[in-house]
Amino acid sequence: MTEALRTLYPEIEPYETGHLDVGDGHVIYWERVGTRGAKPAVFLHGGPGGGCNPNQRRLFNPDLYDVLLFDQRGCGRSTPHASLEANTTWHLVADIERLREMVRVEKWQVFGGSWGSTLALAYAETHPERVSELLVRGVYTLTRPELDWYYQFGVSEMFPDKWEAFLAPIPPEERHEMMAAYHRRLTGDDKAEQIRCAKAWSVWEGSTITLLPDPQLATSHDDDHFALAFSRIENHFFMNAGWLEDGQLLRDATKLKGIPGVIVHGRYDMPCPLKYAWQLSKVWTDADFHIVEGAGHAVSEPGITDQLIRATDKFAGRSNIR
Repeated sequence: MTEALRTLYPEIEPYETGHLDVGDGHVIYWERVGTRGAKPAVFLHGGPGGGCNPNQRRLFNPDLYDVLLFDQRGCGRSTPHASLEANTTWHLVADIERLREMVRVEKWQVFGGSWGSTLALAYAETHPERVSELLVRGVYTLTRPELDWYYQFGVSEMFPDKWEAFLAPIPPEERHEMMAAYHRRLTGDDKAEQIRCAKAWSVWEGSTITLLPDPQLATSHDDDHFALAFSRIENHFFMNAGWLEDGQLLRDATKLKGIPGVIVHGRYDMPCPLKYAWQLSKVWTDADFHIVEGAGHAVSEPGITDQLIRATDKFAGRSNIR
């Protein structure tokens, strides 16, 4: 008999919220959920620019975890909205450390999916002594081939109908460099064109991250406020390759030695090809690696949700002292 899939924990409200001035004009929103003083964890959302949502709180047993979630610079409830100034991977790594010091824990579980996995790896490789466990889903190492696969040629072959809509705002003579063409418009002065391109960029992602169509997910990416931060910040990070050397996260994964963890990846993940998670698992041998059959990229895919809940449950009673 097949073991039943684990599902999200019931909805839970934060027991504490606040805003932290991290400098450079940025103030980030944070919230804590679960049980104060229980096992500490930090959740890193995707995008970049995606912000937190209530379902992300539900990946952790609230009786056993004390989880901090935050909206990264420029998105969600953080301000200034959609700002690109002083907004890089390394600013965010420093913000995570500020938040850890704010909650006064020596180390915590780090959980990130999609772009959140990129940021989780960057943080863990910079501060391995602060990580009790590392959980990553939909691994993205932000190399040039990964970017080209999603924004130039690759996924375009799998979703030609969605790709046509993504191409639409860009004149044919500029389509040989789609990220650059979008960058000019997302950072330009024409506000109407900026919103049009923001929605096209955002909907492309919302339409291609699940194995089967999820109209509700695609619609959520069509919201002007969400799309502007999501598209501007994501494009800004990707145009700059995350301020990472090409292949840096896999190269430096040896720094994760001794950190237990879990890698979860859908077999048919379109934005983040499986081979990069596979390569990570070969270097970071302390992690359990789960390839989820019949799943794409999104955390909402049942098989992915199941493996993530099993992972947080697995570590729930584990001491933070290695």
